[in-house]
Amino acid sequence: MGFKILAINPGSTSTKVALYDDEQLLWELNLRHSTEEISNFAGVNDQLDWRRGLILGALREKEFDIKKLDAVIGRGGLIRPVLAGVYEVNSRMRYDLRNAQMKHACNLGGLLAAQIAHMAGVKAYIADPPVVDEMEDIARMSGMPMCPRKPVFHALNQKATARLHCNRMGWVYEQSNLIVAHMGGGISVGAHRQGRIIDVNNALDGDGPFAPDRAGSIPSSGLVNLCFSGQYSREELLKAISSKGGLVAYLGTNSVIQVMERIGKGDQRARKVLDSMCYNISKQIGAMATALSGNVQSIILTGGIAYNEPIVEYIREHCSFIAPIAVYPGENELEALMINALVVLRGTIVPKVYA
Repeated sequence: MGFKILAINPGSTSTKVALYDDEQLLWELNLRHSTEEISNFAGVNDQLDWRRGLILGALREKEFDIKKLDAVIGRGGLIRPVLAGVYEVNSRMRYDLRNAQMKHACNLGGLLAAQIAHMAGVKAYIADPPVVDEMEDIARMSGMPMCPRKPVFHALNQKATARLHCNRMGWVYEQSNLIVAHMGGGISVGAHRQGRIIDVNNALDGDGPFAPDRAGSIPSSGLVNLCFSGQYSREELLKAISSKGGLVAYLGTNSVIQVMERIGKGDQRARKVLDSMCYNISKQIGAMATALSGNVQSIILTGGIAYNEPIVEYIREHCSFIAPIAVYPGENELEALMINALVVLRGTIVPKVYA
């Protein structure tokens, strides 16, 4: 019998949960939350007890005693910037998760892990949260000192997929140069140089390529004019950037599958918008190649959109001159969380202290 690890990944409309016995997946659940259910809560923090109840109910249905757990690990939240790694959830982190300036369901990951771990009598962890900051100082300057570039991205899946690819290739991640593009509801493209992500776009609130529901980089003067037009509130514009931009703004849907169906029926506007998204992803990959001085061993495409072969082919046609392209569709975040908890339980690493 190995270590029993519960991994928790809360998203905007779902809570994904998996139970592992060492590396072996015992079961995985995707607890989906309807818009009606979510609308019953004033904010993300108000969902905490409800989501915890759903997870505990699922464990009871599986007839699993939480006292058998050895660790609980959750998806990291939008806390202050930290180095990559595994962190034990402590009181300071819980406070910062509850009071995070950026509201997102991922902030519940560490809180859910801490509460269930307390009930089980074990420790709770997070790993590689979205605010992992390994950027070089030169990459932080934006042209306006009051608006520095900040990394908010899919650090967990980027790191995990990069390590997986290096293992398969017989490389050492800490000695490799890679570009990783996570393509989901948000799109982040990172330059990985010898184990550090030295540059990456802010995939949450306005940087890089536009995505299914995020605006990406926007012409500055146009945005300023919108802000002072009197037509939109601050909250409306922030939502337009982080959840109502991209494909949603142009086509009214964040579903790439639906967009592809429309293209199949001859919708030329849908084709043009999707091509533009792919074009912008390709440009961002090119920018990250420059950040690595052209020394790139592989370009890795991951995230749910990587299941779409026409999109992968578009990027391959535009970027394969830089480096070979490897495709790892979907996100491996639950498995990545398990691996990070397991190396702590086995004593391979000592978790970092959030302070």
